[in-house]
Formats: sequence, C-alpha cells, structure tokens
Amino acid sequence: MLNRLNLIVVTFWVGALWMTGLTAYVLFDTLQDKQLAGSLAGKLFNIVSYIGIASALYLLIQRLLDYGTGALKQGFFWAVFVMLLLVLAGHFGIQPLLAQLKTDALPNDVMQSVFADRFRNWHGIASVAYLLECLLGFVLVLKAR
Repeated sequence: MLNRLNLIVVTFWVGALWMTGLTAYVLFDTLQDKQLAGSLAGKLFNIVSYIGIASALYLLIQRLLDYGTGALKQGFFWAVFVMLLLVLAGHFGIQPLLAQLKTDALPNDVMQSVFADRFRNWHGIASVAYLLECLLGFVLVLKAR
C-alpha cells in the first residue's frame, strides 16, 4: 500500500510542477496585463512549492524507513533531496527577493524601474532552478517503484 502511495505522491508532485509551468506560460502568453499574469503565476508557484515540500519530506522519510541508510545509495533519494533543496531555495530565497524588488520599485512596475536588470537576472535563476526541478521530476517518475 505504501508503494502505491509513493507513486501517487510522485505523480501529484511532478504533475503539479509541469502543469504550473505550462499554466504560467499560458498566462503570460494570453493575458495583456503582465502584472496580473505574474501575480496569478506567483500564487500557483507558491502552492506548488508547498506541495513539493510536503511531498519531498514524505518521500525522503518513507525511503529512509524502507531502506535505512541504503536509501543514501539510491538515485531516487538524491533526486528528491536535490528537488527539495531547489524548492526551498526558490520559495524561501529567490521568491522573497523578487517580491522585495517589486516592492522597492513601487509605484512603478519593476520592469520599468532601476531594479529591472536585477529582477530579470534573479527571475532567470529561478526559471533555471524550476526547470531543473521539473527535469529531476522525470527521474522520480522513472525510478519510482
């Protein structure tokens, strides 16, 4: 039964990652108001971060309970661990920095302010980290058993 629950957790997490990334793309491509698109995408990324934290903690603990220290020799364990680090860095490090840059730019849009280059650079770092997390999600799907 726990094996099936692990598969459900992996499916839910990786599916949420990919769906949120695709939804963010559609929001920015469809909506003319980029601030609204960014706000909606930010809320979605916030939700998927909490899904990722909960999923990663469950999967890491379950793997350690099932395999003991042998879990440390498994690609699955390390893929989950790196994904957790990426989620934590993005959610508690990069996202607050981006939010602060937006606040500092008020009343202007951050992209029309002196903070535009910093925002663009940090947003690029966040995007690469998210893409890496999504790609590691493929590893989870392939190694989940």
